[in-house]
Amino acid sequence: MKRRARDIEFRHLRCFVNAADHGSFRKAGSTMGVQQSSISRCICDLEDRLGTSLFHRHRSGVTLNRAGQQFLPRARQIIRGLDESLHAMAALGRSENGRIRVGIYSSIASGFLAELLRSFGEQHNHVQIELIDGNPEEHVAAIRGLKLDVAFLTGTRTWQDCDSALMWSEGVFVVLPERHELAIRTAVDWREL
Repeated sequence: MKRRARDIEFRHLRCFVNAADHGSFRKAGSTMGVQQSSISRCICDLEDRLGTSLFHRHRSGVTLNRAGQQFLPRARQIIRGLDESLHAMAALGRSENGRIRVGIYSSIASGFLAELLRSFGEQHNHVQIELIDGNPEEHVAAIRGLKLDVAFLTGTRTWQDCDSALMWSEGVFVVLPERHELAIRTAVDWREL
């Protein structure tokens, strides 16, 4: 059964463009990190699927024939379009475009976290940052339900089915009467309270 042009794979286009660019199956293979025979088989398979040859084959290499010359800009366009699409999808996955939903606990929304979010917003101005206030349990449920992308929580508790990392620590201020024995200290441990 003869294969049809719609069965062309991305690897066919990459081999074809590299062979056209280098004028040699051997050089194309070297550039792609594969054997010359693999390039040759791939090109033959592509030509079989298209129903026409694309190259004049010589001892010194290959040159595009008329069909190859017409096919080359289209193959480049397809590769460029796919590369651009893959880059755009990767950017979404890295939250470089689109929207990111951030769960915060209002008591930690200043200081380090505010600076972190401001810096992220400056570096990724194509990302809309949506802040959602709530308590840790609500945020963890939203993370599990894919309603939040990330949440900043207080404490060191581990949450099942969630990845977590310690980002920073902050001191907590304690207010004591002037005559309290701990009032003269600059730092107080929780256990002392």
